[in-house]
Amino acid sequence: MNAIEVRNASVMFGNKYAVHNCDISFKAGEFTVLLGASGAGKSTLLRTLNLLQKLTTGEILVPGLGKVEGVTKTRRHRKSTAMVFQSHQLLERKTALENTVLGRLPYHHGINTLFPFPNRDRLLALENLERVGLLEKALTRSSDLSGGQKQRVGIARALTQGPKIILADEPIASLDPVTSDGILRLLKDISIDLQITTIVSLHQIDFARKYADRLIGLNSGSIIFDGKPKDLTESDLKRIYDTEPTQNHNSTKLLASLAN
Repeated sequence: MNAIEVRNASVMFGNKYAVHNCDISFKAGEFTVLLGASGAGKSTLLRTLNLLQKLTTGEILVPGLGKVEGVTKTRRHRKSTAMVFQSHQLLERKTALENTVLGRLPYHHGINTLFPFPNRDRLLALENLERVGLLEKALTRSSDLSGGQKQRVGIARALTQGPKIILADEPIASLDPVTSDGILRLLKDISIDLQITTIVSLHQIDFARKYADRLIGLNSGSIIFDGKPKDLTESDLKRIYDTEPTQNHNSTKLLASLAN
């Protein structure tokens, strides 16, 4: 069963493709890694999956909603799609617990957001801090945590949202190799244990091969490789990381079609 599907997706900035004509289906519970050089389109593709980045063409489809469009459907989709950011995005003055419980914000609207979170939300946040190994740091200010601990709080916050999908945009970019390995192991275990579809953008090929169920390689916004880590060859890597791809994207043609 697919958790989310991308059809004929393109994103253009000016006259340049960031994502070009992508068709991808992500299976429920699958751990997918997006690979590619800087500017290849990994982050843009990731952000299209919860419509933080608007598509130039194409559509996003999810079970129970169909095509994600309009305010109501977009809110429902984002409610079940959590993000883990490269730079943590924590409130430094708040404790680990206070940051984690913010994952419940999509379930509270209007004036309710001005009041303290109910105990059931705080208990859920504590359970998720325990899952990521930080229960003893629940009342510690985020500014006093290490980089790896901050990222674990970010993961706990994502889990507190109760997601079906987790999108992680280069979650280990600023971490040392040992800490990075621990963060990816945690994300993979969560994906397996909770059957959460997890899509991660990475630069580190060795970690991608170690943890991914599926690898998607991008170059200039186009999919160059889509398969299992064991099938990724040196030839594939050269095409993924080629800074002068041979494929010619006809951006003029797309711009003309949009004008009609």
